[in-house]
Amino acid sequence: MSLPSVAPTATPIPQPADKPPASFARADLSRGEARGVLVADGLTLAASGLVTGEYVDPNRGPSPIPHGLSFESGSWTSQWTAVSFPFDELVASWNADTPGGTWIQIEMQARGAGRETKAYAMAIWASGDGDIHRTSVPGQQDADGDVNIDTFVRAKTAPALDAYRLRVTLYRRQGLRTDMAPTPTVRMLAAMTSAAFAYAIPSPFEGAAVDLPVPTLSQEIHTGEFPQYDGGGEAWCSPTSTSMVLSFHGAGPTPDDLTAFPGPKYDDPMVDYAARYTYDWNYKGAGNWPANVAYATRFGLEGFVTRLRSLNEAQRFIDASIPLVASINGALPGFLGGTTNGHLLVIRGFTANGDVITNDPAAKSDPETRKVYRRADFERVWLGGSAGIVYVMYPKGKALPPNVPDLPANW
Repeated sequence: MSLPSVAPTATPIPQPADKPPASFARADLSRGEARGVLVADGLTLAASGLVTGEYVDPNRGPSPIPHGLSFESGSWTSQWTAVSFPFDELVASWNADTPGGTWIQIEMQARGAGRETKAYAMAIWASGDGDIHRTSVPGQQDADGDVNIDTFVRAKTAPALDAYRLRVTLYRRQGLRTDMAPTPTVRMLAAMTSAAFAYAIPSPFEGAAVDLPVPTLSQEIHTGEFPQYDGGGEAWCSPTSTSMVLSFHGAGPTPDDLTAFPGPKYDDPMVDYAARYTYDWNYKGAGNWPANVAYATRFGLEGFVTRLRSLNEAQRFIDASIPLVASINGALPGFLGGTTNGHLLVIRGFTANGDVITNDPAAKSDPETRKVYRRADFERVWLGGSAGIVYVMYPKGKALPPNVPDLPANW
């Protein structure tokens, strides 16, 4: 980014040394620097000041997408956001609409120890797949860090980082009728930052029993479906979990959508649909975290990716009728296969003694999806194995639970 630096805004709450370092901040769309972009109810392309060029799609697939695509674009860059601890990782989130002929790119730049990093591409994204292949961007590693699919990771030998800014570029195909020219609309842009921490497991249970009626869906019944989107089965834990949360909120693709794809012969076709429209052509899978959340926002939801510090924080969302998609990693008693090197499932509730009620898509049938895992076992694979990653997806305008007092906000 070739923009002048500005002083970072102060972080109001310092990071306690004895708590997991995690924070989340939404960019203030009214305070950034716009070039060819209008700022009103979100970010849209302006009528002037646009940059032209050619997009070369790095991925080839079954869709009839040209390899070179002439575009016009505008960009918006946030102010610097200070983080109250030296962060090791960053995951960006966005809520956006990209009608046909449009797409967006998200970038992140960090700073600390007297230097600014380069800008790292976090995603090239569109809700559809008729113009570009949505994709993460490989080959960005340097002395400061790298982007691992959806996560910026600071290099172990790099100096500390304590602030970042985000940039979004809005693209539109050239040559569209000027009286009907579509524009992307970016309604929310945010980032979660975190650092390594040794969690105390198990955590004390501070809530009450609750069990949200989240519909159950199995990923395993889709084994072998649509190899071009990673073939179902164990590869589809993320779109299956996302589909369960969408269904709970009464959202998702329409019957007409599902008739067009995947067609009438598939059970639980909303899972196939989600796999197609969350698929990352660089990753070659449908498990890109923010891409799943961005997919959900097509259907009237809002959402983001963050890290929670405990199951008690997760219970705040469950008590507010917001089920969570959680990332787990490691050995989990009762899990199909016993262990996982990366899996997504839904937290839907808690038993009277604090054990975790899930919809785990790693089940042989839909009814078998509801599973209860012991609290400590679950925390070892969620907090210990995946540092508390969750997708938060909820109806537009719904109030989120309050953040934990005296800690940096992490939602």
